[in-house]
Amino acid sequence: MALNTKKVINQLNRILECELAGVVRYTHYSMMIFGYSRIPIVKWFQDEATESLAHAQEAGEMVTRLGGHPSLGIGPLLETHEHDIGQILRETLQAEHNALALYNQLLKLVAGKSVALEEYARDLISQEEAHIDEIDKMLRKPGETTISKEARDLD
Repeated sequence: MALNTKKVINQLNRILECELAGVVRYTHYSMMIFGYSRIPIVKWFQDEATESLAHAQEAGEMVTRLGGHPSLGIGPLLETHEHDIGQILRETLQAEHNALALYNQLLKLVAGKSVALEEYARDLISQEEAHIDEIDKMLRKPGETTISKEARDLD
C-alpha cells in the first residue's frame, strides 16, 4: 500500500503547529516560575522551548520534502492562569501527551510505507515519552517512586 502523502502532510502540519505552540508555551512558563527553585526550572523550560522549535523545524522540513507547504498556524495554547509550579507542570504534562498522540498518529500513517518517516515518528515518540516521564518525576514528592496514572497508563 502506498503512502498517502496528503494525509501525512496534514499530520506533519498538525505536529508543526503543536511544536510551535510548545515554543510559546514553554517560553511563557519560563517567565512564570517563582520561588527557591526558580533558576533550574526556568532553564529547563527554556531548553524545552528550544527543543520544540527544533521539532517544529524538522516537521516543516518533512512537509516540504513531501512537496507540501508548512503551516503558519500555531496549535492551541492551554493555560489555566494558575501559576503554581505544580499546575504549570501538569499543563506541560497534558501538552506532552497531546504531542505524543500526534506522533503516534503519524506512525500509523507511515508504518511499513516510509522508513525515514517511520524512524522520525518513532524517535519523536521516544522523546515525548521521555519528557512525560521526566515531568512525572518532577511532580512526585521526594521519595515517591510510583509512576502517576496521569503520566502513563502502565500495568
